[in-house]
Formats: sequence, structure tokens, C-alpha cells
Amino acid sequence: MPHRLRLLASATAGLSAALLLAGCGGGPTSDGKSTDTKAAVSASASASASTAADGRPTITLPGDDVLTFTPEQDSDPVKDAILKDNAEFVRALDAAIVAQNPRLPALEYYTEGEGAVAAQDWVQSFKKAGWTVTGTVRYTDRRVSVESKDRASLTYCGDESKGYTKVIKTGVIEHTKVTKNSYVAYGVQVQRSDKGVWELFKIASTRGADKCQP
Repeated sequence: MPHRLRLLASATAGLSAALLLAGCGGGPTSDGKSTDTKAAVSASASASASTAADGRPTITLPGDDVLTFTPEQDSDPVKDAILKDNAEFVRALDAAIVAQNPRLPALEYYTEGEGAVAAQDWVQSFKKAGWTVTGTVRYTDRRVSVESKDRASLTYCGDESKGYTKVIKTGVIEHTKVTKNSYVAYGVQVQRSDKGVWELFKIASTRGADKCQP
């Protein structure tokens, strides 16, 4: 079983489908060398502790962990805000994995209830295994459905074909074979907090979904 999928199986044993979180991709640097993980963890933890002018946490990922989102924006201002906060949740999830901190403030900022528990458990599974993330993960076909003034849902696809896990102690990157399971379909439910943040409170995924295949 490929390294990433083996982690997925162990991390979600006995848990609901809501724990099948993504946003955990990464890959090798352009020259094929691993980065200094300790430095990356320190930088990520420090950056995630700072805040922007609007009160949102500033999230900075290490250079070898690249996440892209398509589309990034929508012509509708409400949908635009939802897309932005969803992307920040995904980035916060990676930052928490890099920092090996399930209770990273940035991650808690963008999650609530069941979604917060699922995200923390996912990060804890990486910490327990001694793994981090590296490479590039692409999130595409992002669609928002606004259900009310404070509830909405999103669907999108995750391309993890160039995203990998990395052993923290050794810096060894697990280059796994690309299969249909490298592509994941997501269904997300979000709610607007009193601060105007679209927090994730439910997430489910389907690996190998036909609609997300290239």
C-alpha cells in the first residue's frame, strides 16, 4: 500500500468519513532535496501565531509545501469570502502538520465542532507517525452553494499526485506511485461565525472519485 494511503488507513481506523481530510499534500523541492524540517516547523509555528490587520492568523508554509486553489475567487462577494476562508483552512491544516501541533491556533480559527475534532485527529495521526508533508497539492473545481446567511457548502477536487509524506527524523520523502486514489473529491459544510469567519464544521471525502480524475 502506498505510504500516503497507509497513513490514511491507520489515521481513520474507527473514525467517521468526516476524518478523511485532505490538505495534507506536499512534495520534493525542485532539486529533489529535502528541507530542514526543524527550521520549517519553527517558521510555520511562528508565522501562524501572528495576525493580519483583519484579525485572521497569518499562515506561512515552508517553501516545499505548495497548495493551489482554482478558482481562488468568485464574482459573488459571499462566495468569494467562503472560498478564501476554505483555502485558509486547508493551509492551516498543513501548517499544523508541519508544526506537529493539532491545536495550532490558526487551525482552531477556521474550524468548529465536529470539523475541529476531525482536523485535530488528522494532525495528531501525522505527529504520532513522525511524518510531515511536502510537494504540491492542487484544489480544483471549487464550487460554493450558499444555503443561508450563515450556512454554506463547498465541493472540490484534490490532486495529490505530486504531494507526499516526509519522515521528520530522516527527511526521507516517500515518492508514491500515482493511482486513481491520488485524486480526492471533497464535500464541506461551513458556518459563519460572529466574527464573520466561515468555519468548517463538517468535511467528507471520496478517494478515487471519477469526477476528479484527470
